[in-house]
Amino acid sequence: MPNRLTAVDAARRIAAGDLTSEALVRACLARIAARDAEVKAWCWIDPAQAIAAAREADTRRLLDAGKLGPLHGVPVGIKDIIDTADMPTQHNSRIFRGHRPARDAACVTILRAAGAVILGKTETVEFASHGRNPVTVNPHDFARTPGGSSSGSAAAVAADMVPLSFGTQTGGSIIRPGAFCGVYGFKPTHGLVSSEGAKPFSPTLDTIGWYARSAADLRLLADVFEVADGTTAPAPAAGSLRIGICRTEYWSRAEPGMRDAMATAERRLRAAGAQVEDVALGPALAALNDLKETVMRVEGRVAFLDLERARPDLLSPGIVKRMADARQRGHGALRDALDRAAVARIEFDRLAGAFDALLTPAANGEAPLGLTFTGDPIFNGLWTLLHAPCVTVPGLVGPAGLPIGLQLVAPRYRDARLLAVAETLGALLAGADATR
Repeated sequence: MPNRLTAVDAARRIAAGDLTSEALVRACLARIAARDAEVKAWCWIDPAQAIAAAREADTRRLLDAGKLGPLHGVPVGIKDIIDTADMPTQHNSRIFRGHRPARDAACVTILRAAGAVILGKTETVEFASHGRNPVTVNPHDFARTPGGSSSGSAAAVAADMVPLSFGTQTGGSIIRPGAFCGVYGFKPTHGLVSSEGAKPFSPTLDTIGWYARSAADLRLLADVFEVADGTTAPAPAAGSLRIGICRTEYWSRAEPGMRDAMATAERRLRAAGAQVEDVALGPALAALNDLKETVMRVEGRVAFLDLERARPDLLSPGIVKRMADARQRGHGALRDALDRAAVARIEFDRLAGAFDALLTPAANGEAPLGLTFTGDPIFNGLWTLLHAPCVTVPGLVGPAGLPIGLQLVAPRYRDARLLAVAETLGALLAGADATR
Protein backbone atom coordinates (compact mmCIF):
# COMPACT_ATOMS: atom_id res chain seq x y z
CA MET A 1 0.00 0.00 0.00
CA PRO A 2 1.38 3.48 -0.89
CA ASN A 3 0.60 4.85 2.59
CA ARG A 4 3.21 2.47 4.05
CA LEU A 5 6.03 3.79 1.85
CA THR A 6 8.88 5.69 3.42
CA ALA A 7 9.13 9.33 2.38
CA VAL A 8 12.33 8.63 0.44
CA ASP A 9 10.69 5.85 -1.56
CA ALA A 10 7.50 7.85 -2.12
CA ALA A 11 9.39 10.92 -3.35
CA ARG A 12 11.51 8.78 -5.67
CA ARG A 13 8.50 7.01 -7.16
CA ILE A 14 6.56 10.25 -7.64
CA ALA A 15 9.52 11.90 -9.37
CA ALA A 16 9.92 8.88 -11.66
CA GLY A 17 6.23 8.85 -12.55
CA ASP A 18 5.66 5.43 -10.98
CA LEU A 19 3.28 6.88 -8.36
CA THR A 20 1.09 9.94 -8.30
CA SER A 21 0.78 12.23 -5.34
CA GLU A 22 -2.98 11.83 -5.59
CA ALA A 23 -2.73 8.05 -5.25
CA LEU A 24 -0.47 8.42 -2.22
CA VAL A 25 -2.68 11.04 -0.56
CA ARG A 26 -5.81 8.98 -1.24
CA ALA A 27 -4.14 5.95 0.35
CA CYS A 28 -3.26 8.02 3.44
CA LEU A 29 -6.80 9.38 3.63
CA ALA A 30 -8.23 5.87 3.33
CA ARG A 31 -6.02 4.75 6.20
CA ILE A 32 -7.14 7.73 8.28
CA ALA A 33 -10.78 6.91 7.52
CA ALA A 34 -10.20 3.31 8.58
CA ARG A 35 -8.26 3.92 11.81
CA ASP A 36 -8.50 7.46 13.09
CA ALA A 37 -11.86 7.02 14.77
CA GLU A 38 -9.92 4.86 17.23
CA VAL A 39 -6.42 6.39 17.17
CA LYS A 40 -7.60 10.03 17.05
CA ALA A 41 -4.30 11.37 15.74
CA TRP A 42 -5.83 14.18 13.65
CA CYS A 43 -7.69 17.27 14.83
CA TRP A 44 -8.28 18.68 11.33
CA ILE A 45 -8.45 16.97 7.94
CA ASP A 46 -10.12 18.20 4.75
CA PRO A 47 -9.92 15.32 2.24
CA ALA A 48 -11.07 17.46 -0.69
CA GLN A 49 -8.41 20.09 0.03
CA ALA A 50 -5.68 17.44 0.38
CA ILE A 51 -6.65 15.75 -2.88
CA ALA A 52 -6.72 19.10 -4.68
CA ALA A 53 -3.21 19.87 -3.43
CA ALA A 54 -2.01 16.43 -4.57
CA ARG A 55 -3.51 16.92 -8.02
CA GLU A 56 -1.76 20.26 -8.29
CA ALA A 57 1.52 18.54 -7.39
CA ASP A 58 0.92 15.94 -10.11
CA THR A 59 0.22 18.66 -12.68
CA ARG A 60 3.43 20.47 -11.74
CA ARG A 61 5.38 17.25 -12.14
CA LEU A 62 4.11 16.86 -15.69
CA LEU A 63 4.77 20.48 -16.60
CA ASP A 64 8.11 20.99 -14.87
CA ALA A 65 9.59 17.60 -13.98
CA GLY A 66 13.14 18.96 -14.00
CA LYS A 67 12.51 21.37 -11.11
CA LEU A 68 10.77 19.22 -8.54
CA GLY A 69 11.50 19.75 -4.88
CA PRO A 70 12.85 16.87 -2.77
CA LEU A 71 9.44 16.33 -1.09
CA HIS A 72 7.35 16.79 -4.22
CA GLY A 73 3.90 15.31 -3.69
CA VAL A 74 4.74 13.74 -0.29
CA PRO A 75 2.09 14.31 2.41
CA VAL A 76 3.11 15.69 5.82
CA GLY A 77 1.18 16.13 9.08
CA ILE A 78 1.63 19.28 11.17
CA LYS A 79 1.30 19.55 14.96
CA ASP A 80 -1.53 21.89 15.85
CA ILE A 81 0.57 24.54 17.55
CA ILE A 82 2.29 25.31 14.21
CA ASP A 83 0.52 27.88 12.03
CA THR A 84 -1.03 26.93 8.70
CA ALA A 85 -2.73 29.65 6.66
CA ASP A 86 -5.19 27.30 4.93
CA MET A 87 -6.08 25.23 8.01
CA PRO A 88 -7.10 26.06 11.59
CA THR A 89 -4.43 26.25 14.29
CA GLN A 90 -6.24 25.65 17.57
CA HIS A 91 -3.56 24.51 20.05
CA ASN A 92 -6.08 22.11 21.67
CA SER A 93 -7.33 25.24 23.43
CA ARG A 94 -10.83 26.53 24.00
CA ILE A 95 -9.41 30.02 23.47
CA PHE A 96 -8.36 29.29 19.87
CA ARG A 97 -11.29 27.24 18.58
CA GLY A 98 -11.64 27.93 14.85
CA HIS A 99 -8.58 30.20 14.80
CA ARG A 100 -7.22 30.83 11.29
CA PRO A 101 -3.68 32.26 11.15
CA ALA A 102 -2.89 34.83 8.49
CA ARG A 103 0.19 32.99 7.24
CA ASP A 104 2.14 29.74 7.44
CA ALA A 105 4.81 29.10 10.02
CA ALA A 106 8.33 29.26 8.60
CA CYS A 107 8.73 25.46 8.68
CA VAL A 108 5.46 24.98 6.78
CA THR A 109 6.58 27.50 4.16
CA ILE A 110 9.79 25.51 3.68
CA LEU A 111 7.86 22.24 3.40
CA ARG A 112 5.57 23.67 0.74
CA ALA A 113 8.55 25.11 -1.17
CA ALA A 114 10.08 21.60 -1.17
CA GLY A 115 6.89 20.28 -2.78
CA ALA A 116 5.21 18.70 0.24
CA VAL A 117 1.45 18.34 0.52
CA ILE A 118 0.25 19.48 3.96
CA LEU A 119 -2.24 16.72 4.79
CA GLY A 120 -3.75 18.11 8.00
CA LYS A 121 -3.19 19.05 11.64
CA THR A 122 -2.32 16.57 14.38
CA GLU A 123 -3.46 16.50 18.00
CA THR A 124 -1.35 18.03 20.77
CA VAL A 125 -1.38 18.64 24.49
CA GLU A 126 -2.86 22.12 25.02
CA PHE A 127 -0.27 24.65 23.84
CA ALA A 128 2.27 21.76 24.01
CA SER A 129 2.35 22.66 27.69
CA HIS A 130 0.64 21.24 30.79
CA GLY A 131 -2.98 21.78 29.87
CA ARG A 132 -5.59 19.49 28.36
CA ASN A 133 -4.35 16.19 27.02
CA PRO A 134 -5.24 15.23 23.45
CA VAL A 135 -7.68 12.43 22.74
CA THR A 136 -5.00 10.46 20.84
CA VAL A 137 -4.23 6.88 21.90
CA ASN A 138 -1.22 4.69 21.25
CA PRO A 139 -1.76 2.83 17.93
CA HIS A 140 -0.20 -0.32 19.44
CA ASP A 141 -2.48 -0.40 22.50
CA PHE A 142 -5.46 1.93 22.75
CA ALA A 143 -5.34 1.76 26.55
CA ARG A 144 -1.93 3.48 26.60
CA THR A 145 -0.65 6.97 25.93
CA PRO A 146 1.17 7.80 22.68
CA GLY A 147 3.28 10.25 24.68
CA GLY A 148 3.08 14.02 24.58
CA SER A 149 2.95 16.71 23.62
CA SER A 150 3.41 15.74 19.94
CA SER A 151 0.92 12.93 20.45
CA GLY A 152 -0.93 12.98 17.14
CA SER A 153 2.18 13.50 15.04
CA ALA A 154 3.90 10.36 16.37
CA ALA A 155 0.72 8.26 16.30
CA ALA A 156 -0.12 9.28 12.73
CA VAL A 157 3.23 8.03 11.41
CA ALA A 158 3.11 4.88 13.55
CA ALA A 159 -0.39 4.05 12.28
CA ASP A 160 0.67 4.38 8.60
CA MET A 161 -1.52 7.44 8.09
CA VAL A 162 1.25 9.70 6.80
CA PRO A 163 4.98 9.14 6.08
CA LEU A 164 6.19 12.33 7.79
CA SER A 165 4.91 14.61 10.52
CA PHE A 166 6.16 17.63 12.44
CA GLY A 167 6.24 18.12 16.20
CA THR A 168 7.90 20.31 18.80
CA GLN A 169 9.96 19.63 21.91
CA THR A 170 10.33 21.74 25.03
CA GLY A 171 11.05 18.87 27.42
CA GLY A 172 10.72 15.51 25.68
CA SER A 173 7.81 16.05 23.32
CA ILE A 174 9.40 14.61 20.16
CA ILE A 175 11.67 11.89 21.53
CA ARG A 176 9.30 10.26 24.02
CA PRO A 177 6.24 9.92 21.69
CA GLY A 178 8.56 8.45 19.06
CA ALA A 179 9.74 5.88 21.60
CA PHE A 180 6.23 4.97 22.75
CA CYS A 181 4.83 4.72 19.21
CA GLY A 182 7.81 2.93 17.66
CA VAL A 183 8.88 5.50 15.04
CA TYR A 184 11.94 7.61 14.39
CA GLY A 185 11.84 11.08 15.94
CA PHE A 186 14.41 13.84 15.49
CA LYS A 187 15.00 16.95 17.61
CA PRO A 188 17.64 19.05 15.84
CA THR A 189 20.19 21.26 17.53
CA HIS A 190 18.29 24.13 19.10
CA GLY A 191 17.90 27.06 16.71
CA LEU A 192 18.65 25.24 13.45
CA VAL A 193 14.96 25.15 12.46
CA SER A 194 13.07 28.43 12.69
CA SER A 195 10.31 28.43 15.29
CA GLU A 196 8.57 31.42 13.71
CA GLY A 197 4.85 30.73 13.58
CA ALA A 198 4.84 28.10 16.34
CA LYS A 199 3.27 28.96 19.70
CA PRO A 200 6.16 29.79 22.05
CA PHE A 201 6.49 28.13 25.42
CA SER A 202 10.16 28.46 26.38
CA PRO A 203 12.41 30.14 23.77
CA THR A 204 15.50 28.61 25.38
CA LEU A 205 14.10 25.10 24.91
CA ASP A 206 11.47 25.10 22.12
CA THR A 207 12.64 23.10 19.10
CA ILE A 208 10.78 22.00 15.96
CA GLY A 209 11.50 18.48 14.73
CA TRP A 210 9.91 15.60 12.86
CA TYR A 211 8.83 11.96 12.78
CA ALA A 212 9.42 9.37 10.07
CA ARG A 213 9.49 5.64 9.39
CA SER A 214 13.23 5.53 8.65
CA ALA A 215 16.42 7.33 9.53
CA ALA A 216 16.87 8.05 5.81
CA ASP A 217 13.58 9.97 5.92
CA LEU A 218 14.88 12.02 8.85
CA ARG A 219 17.97 12.83 6.81
CA LEU A 220 15.87 13.81 3.80
CA LEU A 221 14.12 16.47 5.89
CA ALA A 222 17.41 17.52 7.48
CA ASP A 223 18.68 18.31 3.98
CA VAL A 224 15.53 20.28 3.16
CA PHE A 225 16.00 22.40 6.29
CA GLU A 226 19.80 22.66 5.83
CA VAL A 227 20.26 21.08 9.25
CA ALA A 228 22.85 18.78 7.71
CA ASP A 229 24.95 21.80 6.67
CA GLY A 230 26.00 20.08 3.45
CA THR A 231 27.77 17.28 5.33
CA THR A 232 25.37 14.40 4.61
CA ALA A 233 27.30 11.15 4.26
CA PRO A 234 26.38 7.46 3.95
CA ALA A 235 25.55 5.58 7.11
CA PRO A 236 28.84 4.47 8.69
CA ALA A 237 29.79 0.85 9.17
CA ALA A 238 28.94 -0.27 12.70
CA GLY A 239 32.50 -1.46 13.20
CA SER A 240 33.81 2.08 12.70
CA LEU A 241 31.67 3.62 15.46
CA ARG A 242 32.66 4.78 18.91
CA ILE A 243 29.53 4.90 21.07
CA GLY A 244 29.25 6.14 24.64
CA ILE A 245 26.68 4.42 26.86
CA CYS A 246 25.21 7.17 29.01
CA ARG A 247 22.65 5.91 31.52
CA THR A 248 22.56 9.33 33.27
CA GLU A 249 22.06 9.96 36.96
CA TYR A 250 18.38 9.11 36.48
CA TRP A 251 19.04 5.44 35.63
CA SER A 252 17.21 4.26 38.75
CA ARG A 253 13.98 5.42 37.08
CA ALA A 254 14.51 3.16 34.05
CA GLU A 255 12.08 0.24 34.00
CA PRO A 256 13.27 -3.37 33.46
CA GLY A 257 12.24 -3.24 29.81
CA MET A 258 14.42 -0.20 29.16
CA ARG A 259 17.34 -1.73 31.05
CA ASP A 260 17.04 -4.84 28.86
CA ALA A 261 16.77 -2.72 25.73
CA MET A 262 19.94 -0.80 26.54
CA ALA A 263 21.76 -4.07 27.20
CA THR A 264 20.50 -5.52 23.90
CA ALA A 265 21.69 -2.50 21.96
CA GLU A 266 25.10 -2.61 23.64
CA ARG A 267 25.49 -6.31 22.82
CA ARG A 268 24.56 -5.77 19.20
CA LEU A 269 26.93 -2.84 18.82
CA ARG A 270 29.81 -4.81 20.32
CA ALA A 271 29.00 -7.84 18.16
CA ALA A 272 29.14 -5.60 15.07
CA GLY A 273 32.60 -4.37 16.04
CA ALA A 274 31.72 -0.96 17.48
CA GLN A 275 33.86 0.48 20.25
CA VAL A 276 31.52 0.93 23.22
CA GLU A 277 32.36 2.72 26.47
CA ASP A 278 30.42 3.79 29.54
CA VAL A 279 30.15 7.56 29.90
CA ALA A 280 29.33 9.38 33.16
CA LEU A 281 28.15 12.97 33.18
CA GLY A 282 30.43 15.11 35.31
CA PRO A 283 29.59 17.54 38.13
CA ALA A 284 28.98 20.42 35.72
CA LEU A 285 26.15 18.39 34.19
CA ALA A 286 24.45 17.47 37.44
CA ALA A 287 20.83 18.45 38.12
CA LEU A 288 20.17 19.40 34.50
CA ASN A 289 16.53 18.39 34.68
CA ASP A 290 15.99 20.67 37.65
CA LEU A 291 17.51 23.54 35.67
CA LYS A 292 15.30 22.66 32.70
CA GLU A 293 12.21 22.85 34.90
CA THR A 294 13.15 26.32 36.12
CA VAL A 295 13.80 27.61 32.60
CA MET A 296 10.61 26.04 31.21
CA ARG A 297 8.35 27.30 33.98
CA VAL A 298 9.66 30.85 34.26
CA GLU A 299 9.84 31.41 30.50
CA GLY A 300 6.42 29.74 30.22
CA ARG A 301 4.98 32.37 32.54
CA VAL A 302 6.04 35.02 30.05
CA ALA A 303 4.63 33.02 27.11
CA PHE A 304 1.18 32.60 28.66
CA LEU A 305 0.85 35.87 30.57
CA ASP A 306 -1.33 37.44 27.86
CA LEU A 307 -3.75 34.50 27.90
CA GLU A 308 -3.83 34.45 31.70
CA ARG A 309 -4.76 38.11 31.76
CA ALA A 310 -7.21 38.07 28.83
CA ARG A 311 -8.98 34.69 29.21
CA PRO A 312 -8.18 33.13 32.61
CA ASP A 313 -11.53 31.32 32.52
CA LEU A 314 -10.47 29.34 29.43
CA LEU A 315 -6.84 28.62 30.32
CA SER A 316 -6.34 25.15 31.79
CA PRO A 317 -5.69 24.92 35.55
CA GLY A 318 -2.45 23.03 34.92
CA ILE A 319 -0.97 25.98 33.03
CA VAL A 320 -2.21 28.48 35.63
CA LYS A 321 -0.68 26.39 38.43
CA ARG A 322 2.70 26.30 36.68
CA MET A 323 2.62 30.06 36.21
CA ALA A 324 2.07 30.49 39.93
CA ASP A 325 5.03 28.23 40.62
CA ALA A 326 7.14 30.27 38.18
CA ARG A 327 6.34 33.44 40.12
CA GLN A 328 7.65 31.79 43.26
CA ARG A 329 10.92 30.90 41.51
CA GLY A 330 11.46 34.40 40.12
CA HIS A 331 13.78 35.92 37.56
CA GLY A 332 16.88 35.35 39.65
CA ALA A 333 16.35 31.60 39.46
CA LEU A 334 15.99 31.87 35.69
CA ARG A 335 19.24 33.84 35.41
CA ASP A 336 21.13 31.29 37.48
CA ALA A 337 19.67 28.36 35.53
CA LEU A 338 20.58 29.93 32.19
CA ASP A 339 24.13 30.64 33.36
CA ARG A 340 24.63 27.09 34.61
CA ALA A 341 23.15 25.68 31.41
CA ALA A 342 25.57 27.73 29.29
CA VAL A 343 28.54 26.27 31.16
CA ALA A 344 27.06 22.78 30.95
CA ARG A 345 26.72 23.00 27.16
CA ILE A 346 30.40 23.66 26.76
CA GLU A 347 31.28 20.78 29.08
CA PHE A 348 28.88 18.39 27.33
CA ASP A 349 30.18 19.21 23.86
CA ARG A 350 33.70 18.48 25.09
CA LEU A 351 32.65 15.20 26.70
CA ALA A 352 30.47 13.92 23.87
CA GLY A 353 32.78 15.14 21.13
CA ALA A 354 35.01 12.10 21.64
CA PHE A 355 32.18 9.82 20.43
CA ASP A 356 30.12 9.40 17.29
CA ALA A 357 27.07 9.51 19.56
CA LEU A 358 25.91 8.77 23.07
CA LEU A 359 23.32 6.02 23.54
CA THR A 360 20.82 6.72 26.32
CA PRO A 361 17.20 5.87 27.19
CA ALA A 362 14.47 7.69 25.25
CA ALA A 363 11.92 7.06 28.02
CA ASN A 364 11.54 5.07 31.21
CA GLY A 365 10.23 2.06 29.27
CA GLU A 366 7.11 1.16 27.33
CA ALA A 367 4.16 3.57 27.09
CA PRO A 368 2.35 3.67 30.43
CA LEU A 369 -1.28 2.64 30.77
CA GLY A 370 -3.89 5.38 30.73
CA LEU A 371 -4.32 8.63 28.82
CA THR A 372 -4.03 11.16 31.65
CA PHE A 373 -0.22 10.86 31.91
CA THR A 374 1.89 11.22 28.76
CA GLY A 375 5.05 9.78 30.32
CA ASP A 376 8.02 10.90 32.38
CA PRO A 377 10.40 13.25 30.48
CA ILE A 378 13.28 12.57 32.88
CA PHE A 379 15.50 11.08 30.13
CA ASN A 380 14.76 13.94 27.71
CA GLY A 381 14.82 17.31 29.43
CA LEU A 382 18.54 17.42 30.16
CA TRP A 383 19.43 17.02 26.46
CA THR A 384 16.87 19.66 25.47
CA LEU A 385 18.46 22.13 27.89
CA LEU A 386 21.89 21.28 26.44
CA HIS A 387 20.55 22.15 22.95
CA ALA A 388 21.89 18.79 21.77
CA PRO A 389 20.48 17.02 18.70
CA CYS A 390 18.60 13.84 19.65
CA VAL A 391 17.11 10.92 17.72
CA THR A 392 14.66 8.24 18.82
CA VAL A 393 15.71 4.92 17.29
CA PRO A 394 12.96 2.24 17.29
CA GLY A 395 13.26 -1.50 16.74
CA LEU A 396 13.03 -3.04 20.20
CA VAL A 397 9.99 -4.21 22.13
CA GLY A 398 9.44 -4.63 25.85
CA PRO A 399 7.78 -7.21 28.10
CA ALA A 400 4.25 -6.10 27.12
CA GLY A 401 5.11 -6.40 23.43
CA LEU A 402 5.11 -2.62 22.94
CA PRO A 403 7.82 -0.47 21.35
CA ILE A 404 10.81 0.66 23.36
CA GLY A 405 12.82 3.43 21.76
CA LEU A 406 16.44 4.26 22.46
CA GLN A 407 17.95 7.70 22.11
CA LEU A 408 21.11 8.86 20.38
CA VAL A 409 22.56 12.23 21.40
CA ALA A 410 25.48 14.24 20.00
CA PRO A 411 27.19 17.58 20.61
CA ARG A 412 25.55 20.68 19.19
CA TYR A 413 25.66 21.04 15.39
CA ARG A 414 26.69 17.42 14.84
CA ASP A 415 23.21 16.67 13.48
CA ALA A 416 24.36 15.18 10.18
CA ARG A 417 26.68 12.68 11.81
CA LEU A 418 24.05 11.81 14.42
CA LEU A 419 21.46 10.98 11.76
CA ALA A 420 23.94 8.80 9.89
CA VAL A 421 24.71 6.89 13.11
CA ALA A 422 20.97 6.52 13.77
CA GLU A 423 20.60 4.78 10.42
CA THR A 424 23.31 2.31 11.34
CA LEU A 425 21.91 1.63 14.81
CA GLY A 426 18.39 1.28 13.42
CA ALA A 427 19.57 -1.46 11.10
CA LEU A 428 21.17 -3.29 14.03
CA LEU A 429 18.03 -3.08 16.16
CA ALA A 430 15.47 -3.87 13.50
CA GLY A 431 13.43 -6.89 14.48
CA ALA A 432 15.25 -7.37 17.79
CA ASP A 433 13.40 -8.15 21.01
CA ALA A 434 14.41 -6.36 24.22
CA THR A 435 14.12 -9.60 26.15
CA ARG A 436 16.80 -11.35 24.10
